[in-house]
Amino acid sequence: MTPSSLLVTVPVLAPVLGAAGYALFGWRGPTRWLGTVCAGGMLAAGIGLATLVTGSGPHTSLGGLLRVDALSAYMLIVIGVIALLATAASPAYLAAEIRAGPATARTAYRHSLLVQTFLAAMATAVLAANLGTLWVAVEATTIATAFLVGQQRTRACVEAAWKYVLICSVGIALALLGAILLNYASAHTPAPAGLDWVRLAAGADGLDPGVTRIAVALLVIGFGTKVGLAPLHTWLPDAHSQAPAPVSALMSGVLLAVAFYAILRVKVIADAALGDAFVRHLLLVMALATLAVAATLLLAQRDYKRMLAYHSMEHMGLLALGTAAGSRLALAAVLLHILGHGLAKAVLFLGAGRIAQLTGSRLVADVRGLAVREPVLAGGVGLGVLALLGFPPFSLFASELGIFRAGFATELGWATALALVFVLVITAALFTHAGHMLLGDPGPRAAARPRPQPWPGRPGAAAAPTRTPAGTTVPLGAGLAACAVLGITTGPLQQVLYQAADILQGTP
Repeated sequence: MTPSSLLVTVPVLAPVLGAAGYALFGWRGPTRWLGTVCAGGMLAAGIGLATLVTGSGPHTSLGGLLRVDALSAYMLIVIGVIALLATAASPAYLAAEIRAGPATARTAYRHSLLVQTFLAAMATAVLAANLGTLWVAVEATTIATAFLVGQQRTRACVEAAWKYVLICSVGIALALLGAILLNYASAHTPAPAGLDWVRLAAGADGLDPGVTRIAVALLVIGFGTKVGLAPLHTWLPDAHSQAPAPVSALMSGVLLAVAFYAILRVKVIADAALGDAFVRHLLLVMALATLAVAATLLLAQRDYKRMLAYHSMEHMGLLALGTAAGSRLALAAVLLHILGHGLAKAVLFLGAGRIAQLTGSRLVADVRGLAVREPVLAGGVGLGVLALLGFPPFSLFASELGIFRAGFATELGWATALALVFVLVITAALFTHAGHMLLGDPGPRAAARPRPQPWPGRPGAAAAPTRTPAGTTVPLGAGLAACAVLGITTGPLQQVLYQAADILQGTP
């Protein structure tokens, strides 16, 4: 195996070795940071692969089973960055849970092992050279995260886990049927390509249009279920709100992006076989429906973790809108938005997890005056909200501006204007809720009882420490800093961004 082929396998091998380490040694002492080390290895490998493919083109490994190009290398960087933030915050989060009672060392061991399995599955998905391998990897993410969503084993957690499994299984089944039909269409061409991405795109003009149209619709709707696009979106707020905070950060910041990556790959084949109108109209309908649902439900939302989950739906809708626009600017903005959203959402979900530990509640009404009680945590969450809403200098400002500019530059001007209205409503809702939590009057109850309260349902549990630990504040600060730097300059990412956008436009 050549050094480049070995490097292609590192993003998968690193979390696999991490999972093996937790299986052998459990969660204790130095192993608490094993997941962070493995995530750092994934990020380093992703950066190395991005440098490699931008200079010398795509590379394969394991007999062609894995393949990396600029698009998959960029997605590996996204996975590595968010995984590094989430796993760096996990030891402090899990230690606080163990002190308070909802978790034990065995819970932390299972959590860490499943997270590493989850990361390995996502890395496999973006490195898969064919649709079949990607489908298996996406299904594996469902299995791993279902146990993570139900980790606390409360009634609400178990219900959310089952809802997640059932709805996503429907979506994955639709995607499987689409893959079977696409393989059937490929088998009846002069040069059958199976489910290989590159060969399918190269021979797409020979695919039967009728069969391909049905296959693409099933694939987009099926993988769109994992993205959280309407109409099969209802699992998302429940799963994200009930999962542990580091898992919520990974699901919102990475899992949704990986599922959207699958749609992007399908779009390349569909555009070559059917023209760009079919997928454009399909994504446009799903984007506007998703934005409408998010705007409607955010207005009266009372649970701040569900509020963040519905805001993830808004950003997935924007990704679909930018992909529907389809220009090089739009696709580069979509890819930048994936990374910026992942950073901001990781910061906010990690912050929300700490708020829940401090207050014992996930209700917006129960969190007031956080800036007075926990100024460092409140500052991180407040800046995360500004980043998520697209305020400069954060990268979401640049990416949203690029998406809307591209939309207005095409015949999608009316849809872009409607999407902008939904975004303004969502911005007002999130800004209002976050303002009450951070700057609202703590009230006489909080003044009389300023110290943090025990976790709900654990009368004898110890209260959380008053000060937010560095294990939480450092990942929050790092995520915000990265998001701000990306808003000022994409730096060395610019080349891989535009090469990935060219791939999505079908340019070799």
